Amino acid sequence: MYDAIVVGGGIVGASVAYHLVREDVTTLLIDRHDNGRATDAGAGIISPATSSRTASDRWFEFALDAAAYYPELVERLTDEQDGETGYSRCDLLSVAVDEDEVGDYDAASERIADRRERYGRPEPGTTAELTPEEARSRFPALAETRRCRSYDGAARVDARTFTEALLRAAEGHGLTVRDGDVTDIHHENGAVTGVETADGDRHDAEAVVVAGGAWSPRFAESLGVSIPVEPQRGQIIHLDLGDTDTASWPILSAFHGHYMVPWPDNRVAVGASREVGSGFEPHTTAEGVHEVLGEALRVAPGLADAEIGEVRVGLRPRSADQLPVLGPVPTVDGVHLATGHGATGLQLGPYSGKLVADGVRGESVDIETFSVTRFE
Repeated sequence: MYDAIVVGGGIVGASVAYHLVREDVTTLLIDRHDNGRATDAGAGIISPATSSRTASDRWFEFALDAAAYYPELVERLTDEQDGETGYSRCDLLSVAVDEDEVGDYDAASERIADRRERYGRPEPGTTAELTPEEARSRFPALAETRRCRSYDGAARVDARTFTEALLRAAEGHGLTVRDGDVTDIHHENGAVTGVETADGDRHDAEAVVVAGGAWSPRFAESLGVSIPVEPQRGQIIHLDLGDTDTASWPILSAFHGHYMVPWPDNRVAVGASREVGSGFEPHTTAEGVHEVLGEALRVAPGLADAEIGEVRVGLRPRSADQLPVLGPVPTVDGVHLATGHGATGLQLGPYSGKLVADGVRGESVDIETFSVTRFE
């Protein structure tokens, strides 16, 4: 008998499990290692202050809290396990390369000024306008820019590395991890009793957290609740720059919806496609690769000779209103959801996991905005 079972071992599920066992909640995590899991493909940009998201003030406030929580969590993980966390602070450049981006750049400047006035983020002194020469000195492969803004408060996270660190630390606190496919969530008299796996094993628990990413809605019918989350395919290409040292290069964000994330191993991740209606098809496509490479070379033609090291494909869990789906379901006591983050799962995921874990333990948490009941 477990206190809690977490279904799904991506960055969100791993965070839920970590925060539960750290508070002495006996926890089992079951993961089937789905091909196309979003955690395994994401680029990991942590920079809500410069985000282009405008639809929800609540999302922005939540994202600020999530980004602020990362350093605290990283410090703990550094103490509690022996591996790298994959998290580091870095600069970010927002660039307008072509004339059609200048209007969006100016709108972003106004949005940043408004956020600074309302929320104090980005902090004064953390942004600056750069000349084309200054921009290229920071990111040598960059095209000549029409406008460029630097921001020194961003961060990047390697999601695979971070998730592994969460699980190592959690296992140090007593987490049990099993490979398996949860096929059913059992409940009696309106309360959860446990889960069953494809091999027929039954695991009893007082609470179950569904953190299955894009696959989370598979339990909707049996729970009697609508979970409007669908897969959104994202293709990300990792470019190997050989002997070129990219360790100090900033993240690059242009205004056609793509980005570039340099890493210390002379690698730049470029992406990503956002393919709504892709279904559960985690494979590369000619169209997606063409889109990603075309945009990368438009913004940074100096990457033309880079070697294509790897193409990663992730199925992001995109909710109907593009906000996370967090907290208890109204139909079965003891069942909680932690999904629906879409393209911001790496930015929000660890903090979401903490809050859901707090809710499982009976703590008061401010996540009502993200409740699945909003879709009723």
